[in-house]
Order: sequence, then C-alpha cells, then structure tokens
Amino acid sequence: MRGERSCPRCGAPARPPGAWSSRWVCDLHGEVYPLAPVTTPSAALVHQLARDSHVPLWLPWPLPRGWVVGAVIHAGDDASGVRASGVGISGPNPLGGPGDFLLVAEEQGVGLGAGLAGLEGADPGKAVEGEPTAKVQVEGRTVPLWFVEGPADRAVYVGHWGGSWLWAILYPQTAGVLLLEDVEIVDLRDLGHEADLLPYGTPPPWLVPGYDH
Repeated sequence: MRGERSCPRCGAPARPPGAWSSRWVCDLHGEVYPLAPVTTPSAALVHQLARDSHVPLWLPWPLPRGWVVGAVIHAGDDASGVRASGVGISGPNPLGGPGDFLLVAEEQGVGLGAGLAGLEGADPGKAVEGEPTAKVQVEGRTVPLWFVEGPADRAVYVGHWGGSWLWAILYPQTAGVLLLEDVEIVDLRDLGHEADLLPYGTPPPWLVPGYDH
C-alpha cells in the first residue's frame, strides 16, 4: 500500500505545504486536497473520519448478502478536514466473479470522483445533463444518477446530494447491474456504534496502487 499522499485527480505524489503554498500541491493540477494512503479499513478509521469529514461517508444499507467493507478512502488535510470520502464494499458480482461498489462524496473541485472516472476536469461537467440512468435512495428520497463515460473496466455514475457530488463506481463494469435494484444508502456518520459491527475486508487491488487511467 502506498505510504504517501497523492493528487486525488491523477494519483501523482503531492507536495506538502511549504514556503510557496499553504496547501498541498500536485505538479500537474496545482493546489489539491491530497488523497491519504489507502489502508485496511476498520471501525476506528470510520469513527475518525466521521469526526473530521465535511461530507457524508456513504454506504449501501443494509449491506448486500456476502459483502464486506473493503475500502475507506479520503482526501483532505489537517487544516481543512476531510473534503472527499469514499467507502467501498466488496462481494459477489451478480454476473459472476468478485465485484466492488465504491461510493464517493466530495465537495466541488476536489476531483476524487473525476479521477476515478478518468475525467480531465475536477467535476463531472456535462455528464449531469439529459436523463438520469440510475438512482439510489437517501432518507426515503430518490437521488438520480447520470452515467459517466470512463475506463472500460468500470461503471461510473454521478449525482448530487446536500451540496456535494455523489459518485458510484462499480468494478468490474458488469457490477453496474447492482444499480438496477433499489439501493438505499446511509451516511456512516449516522450509524454510530453500528459501524463497529460491520464486516471489514481488504482494499480491492485496482484501488490500492492508484487508479491509473
């Protein structure tokens, strides 16, 4: 697993604040909220992020049968807190083999979801035009999602909730069938001690070395 903070948009190493900038800097994308190293998820990490995060920690709830929390990622810095978060679950792909379902919440301009989707900009831009093609449920309300053209190995959708982007990244692409069902998602920050009882696994291989695209 990587031990350095990186650009949420391209995965390149980010330079810490110094004499020329009070923010972390990517040589390509300028000032960024850096992505923390990907580590094995745990209840302790969830509780820490719940205290520091300005955005939700989205999780499908209840968890699909046989699935575990495989990844908890976040971007931000000590001064500003967590500005983007991602919670990934791993389990049996309905169409065969293993699958991963990552939900990302982020403020505008952070670029974590766009990086995972292989987009050049920091936000989805024109992707959220036209008719939505999927949806999730939050607090009994329907949140529409738009399909995003990205890497052929994954299915990517994006919408927005409460002033932040909501991305759904499913790997491999065939795992996108999970969104054909009614998927209810909850904010892990609201689960409290129930987070201690979640089954935790290990990060999926495609996420650990950085999302090369």
